[in-house]
This record gives sequence, structure tokens and C-alpha cells, in this order.
Amino acid sequence: MEAALDLVRRMPPSNIQENLTGLVDMAPDLTEELLSRVDQPLQIAFDEVANKDFLLCDYNRDGDSYRSPWSNRYFPEIDDGAAPSDDIRALEVEANGVFDAYRDQYYEGGVSSVYLWDTDAGFAGCFLIKKGDGDSKRGLLDNGFWDAIHVVEVIPEADEVNALYSLTSTVMLHLGTKTKQLGGFSLGGNLTRQVESSLPISEGHIVNIGTMIEDMENKLRNTLDQVYFGKTQDVVKALRVPTDGTVSADSKEGKSLQASLISEMLKKQLNKK
Repeated sequence: MEAALDLVRRMPPSNIQENLTGLVDMAPDLTEELLSRVDQPLQIAFDEVANKDFLLCDYNRDGDSYRSPWSNRYFPEIDDGAAPSDDIRALEVEANGVFDAYRDQYYEGGVSSVYLWDTDAGFAGCFLIKKGDGDSKRGLLDNGFWDAIHVVEVIPEADEVNALYSLTSTVMLHLGTKTKQLGGFSLGGNLTRQVESSLPISEGHIVNIGTMIEDMENKLRNTLDQVYFGKTQDVVKALRVPTDGTVSADSKEGKSLQASLISEMLKKQLNKK
């Protein structure tokens, strides 16, 4: 199981469904655990009652139907679908309104959904955001997506003044572009982080959870920028000889760098043989 999860972590998020299907075919006995532990790109459905899009995940699924957070109805419709209690449903409605405004301000598009459910000790929830290439207002991507999945558990403490908030956040990113000048480029990856915090209930659950999610997303963005974009930029700068900078392709330094790279590539080819 650990080997399968390790392999999934090294695969592009854009191909996760195809790779997961292959792993399930290879190891059928791991099917249930793989499907429960591997995050897949979020899918979008349409709520015909509320006339709004909503996101699909395991937390709003009952059989083959999915509950919309806007109308609290299942699509396709079922009679006995699971639903939160009245108090948690009221909190869910409030959370969806707040998170929808957050999505619009931070992401300038996309789709968001919040699902809450009762637990023995308190309640839990899943906060989702999906931003696809079709939602981009700048039109710089040919394909790509950003999926943010935040799962939180809330347990009131004994003093009934504070509550313990446990947050697990996962971000899946895929970017792809292709131009005549630069050719094709694809970048993808995913990150998962966890945090716990004891906060006053008087501030409100939505405020506490929202603050934690905002801080976590900022940290994840910075990490993605350093790990994926920063490292990619370093590799490109190391391999590509600039034609308009301090090193010219026709200069002594430029030719020396090219010869060194070609020599290393030839050595690797010979070693393989």
C-alpha cells in the first residue's frame, strides 16, 4: 500500500484518475483503501433547483447521487439520502455564502462548495474550491486546474469556551501551455498539510475555520511557488543559454557551457549502453 501511495504522489495530478485505475487493476485488493486515501481532481455538477454549480466528493455522496449544498437536494434524486441536522445545515448555508465570497475575491472565478455533517463529538466539514482553465479571466493557459480540498473536524473542549479545530488541506495543481515561440510546457504537483488549533467559540466557527483555511492556503501557495515554480526556473536557467543577457550563445562562455552539457549527455548515453 505504501508503495502504491508513493507512486501516486510522483504522478502528475492531471493523470491521477488514469493512474489510479491502473493501480486498481494491478492490485484489486487495495481498491477500497486507494479510493479512500487518494485525492482525485474535483468534478462539477449542476443543481437544477438552485441553478448553480456544485462540486462532487466522497463527503456529499450517497450511493451514486450527490447532495448539493445550495438546495440540499440529491442529484440524481433519492428519497433517503443522508443530510445534516437542522443546526449544522444552517451553519452549512452560512459557510457556503462566506466561502463563495472568499472564492470570488481570491480566485476570480471557479466553483466552491462546503459540506458539513454531524459527528459524535461535534461536527466536521469539507471546504472545496476548483479553478479550471476555462475560469481564467486572463486567458494565459491552454489547460490546467487548481483544486483545494480542506477537511476540518471541530470538537468543543470541556470548558465549553474553546474548540479544537483539526484541519487537513490538500492542493492539486496542473498547468499547461503551448506557444509557437516556446513550445509545450506542463507543470503539476500536489501538497498536503495538517494543522490543529484551539480557538474561542465566541468568535464563531465560520470565522475560526475561515481564518485557518486562509492562512493554510497562503502557506501552500508559497510552498508551491518555491518548490515547483522556483525549482523549474532554476533548471531552465541552468540548461538554457540566454541570448540577451550577460552570457551570449556565441561567446566563449556560452560555447563552453554548451560543450559541457553535450559532453555530459554523451557520457550518460554511453553509460546506458
